Amino acid sequence: MNFQDNLNKILERQEELFNVLSNGITGEGFIKASKEYSELEPIVEKVQRYNNVVSDLSYAREFLIQEGLDHETRDLFEAEVRELSASLSYLEHQVRIALLPKDKDDSKSAIIEVRGGTGGEEAALFAADLFKMYQKYAVLKYWKFEILSISEIGVGGYKEASASIKGDGVFSRLKFESGVHRVQRVPATESSGRIHTSAATVAVLPEVEEVDIKIEDKDLRIDTYRASGAGGQHVNTTDSAVRITHIPTSVVVAIQDEKSQHKNKSKALKILRSRVYEEQRLAIEADRSSARKGQVGSGDRSERIRTYNFPQGRISDHRINLTLYKINQIMNEGRLDDLIEPLIANNEAQRLADQL
Repeated sequence: MNFQDNLNKILERQEELFNVLSNGITGEGFIKASKEYSELEPIVEKVQRYNNVVSDLSYAREFLIQEGLDHETRDLFEAEVRELSASLSYLEHQVRIALLPKDKDDSKSAIIEVRGGTGGEEAALFAADLFKMYQKYAVLKYWKFEILSISEIGVGGYKEASASIKGDGVFSRLKFESGVHRVQRVPATESSGRIHTSAATVAVLPEVEEVDIKIEDKDLRIDTYRASGAGGQHVNTTDSAVRITHIPTSVVVAIQDEKSQHKNKSKALKILRSRVYEEQRLAIEADRSSARKGQVGSGDRSERIRTYNFPQGRISDHRINLTLYKINQIMNEGRLDDLIEPLIANNEAQRLADQL
């Protein structure tokens, strides 16, 4: 089946779904058909634009082969053929991208976890800066940013922090943030002005519901204890802190931020569910990707993906050899799209190449 045949099948499928929805279907069938129809809509729009240009280009080429055209008319139609050909090439690329298999988790909200890595206090300070950068980015995207847990150190840094970010397609945009982020700067605690290098790790997990993954109560060990350290002083008199261990995978989540043991347990379960789901998702993806070339990173959180060089005002993404001199706009204003858009484009290009 050639490219145009595939496009015709899409248009036919949309018409079938339209007829099904128009015939008064109800219940689960209606929900399923409505979901498929809405997913097809943006693809169909691109296909229709592509087909319109194909038709216009065909007409212009047919007109050009007519005899007796004056020089001026021929020049006009030759210019139109060039413009339409360029538009057709662009639209075909857009349609092919729209037809790429979707990651079923792309539409999900996400849980983001940031941890200070090598570098002591400076690493913790950088982790706090990264966490706040993602919070600012969420505001720009009109997403809901809910802090789940923060473990602070005395100088204002974060040993680790996690948040739930809710909105359409959050995971699709943030999933490339997983990995090691390296920083080069003069720490606030450095009196000699010497540049230090430290790092923080970021993990982005699709936020999942109970229907996405089944976790049996018998597979959980739940321990309660008294909260301690920064952020926990207000609950030191009760066993409100919660530690949950998923026995089959050894995934452990501990939360102590809330006064209520019930709230801490709820937050811990939300993170645990996403971590277990992510382990399964990455295992499946690793199998699928074993023969795939040139991915945007491996998703391995031990991989250094980006360097933030404050003295030079630059951010470099090592996966796509991208360097931007916009460190203040990105870190202080959350303008991450300047990094994320090229990563998405590169990923789409590689996936298209894999299909050829």
